[in-house]
Amino acid sequence: MSKIESLTSEQEALLPVYAQEGIKIGMSTEPLDFDKAKVAVEMAYKAVDLDPPANFHVADSPMHAIDMISKMDSSQSKNDILNNMCYGFQDIPWLQFYKYFRDELDIEECHKLDGLIELANHCGWWSPYDTDAILQHRPTAIMTDEEGRAHCDFGPAIEYRDGFGVYVWHGVRFPGDWVEKPETLTPEVALTWENIEQRRVACELLGWNKILDELGYVTIDKDEDPEVGMLVEVDLPDSGKERFLLVQCGTGREFALPIPPARDYLSSDQTDTALAANMWSYGIDDVNDYIVPEVRT
Repeated sequence: MSKIESLTSEQEALLPVYAQEGIKIGMSTEPLDFDKAKVAVEMAYKAVDLDPPANFHVADSPMHAIDMISKMDSSQSKNDILNNMCYGFQDIPWLQFYKYFRDELDIEECHKLDGLIELANHCGWWSPYDTDAILQHRPTAIMTDEEGRAHCDFGPAIEYRDGFGVYVWHGVRFPGDWVEKPETLTPEVALTWENIEQRRVACELLGWNKILDELGYVTIDKDEDPEVGMLVEVDLPDSGKERFLLVQCGTGREFALPIPPARDYLSSDQTDTALAANMWSYGIDDVNDYIVPEVRT
């Protein structure tokens, strides 16, 4: 087989097509197609010269699958069971790469992945064993932020048919009780939480206003217009000094917006003011272009 040195313009044009197809598969919330998934698993086993499993089982979620496998094999810890799972539809980012070269450049070796590629279209996570395969339904809901990261501020970002859910804030997992039992999340809990990324999630869920009131802050600059706001600095435990703009929108709602260090957005001829911070929050560099918005969303 000759070495591929480059792609034709037609082949390059298909790359984003495959990427979008992969995203659609990876975000699917369709239920498991058991019959098609079973055939795909059998293909995957045969591709590596293994006898296909004799028994197929269906689980509603990863947690359901863990409980099911624990009863079948008590020697495995729950962590081991979870870590040994295959990701099915969420393996598509790397599988789609090989699908492209299989279909568009006719690379024969890629056909060894036919079973896994097909399985990604029909199945959630799954667990392969010698005589058994446990196939999972895909989630019933997957919620994301504008950057495509799992995110939800009022419930699980990823939810399954048996009620199991994964709580995620802009890509960071956090305890579900912070949303389902909000009374358990206090400023003290947020500020002393050991994991720093989750601590920031807790602070954002509570609202930085509450956190700043708890810690106290130093005022850097205060504009006479509350809709421009007040620029403050505070010491966050284990994080050091952080800056925030305390601002009010036209509806009367108050916000505390995290602001980067002045050196990251001020030019040499600009003053470190609440107005400059407010302009930064809207991506505005020239004060002549700035109009105080009626409502901040």
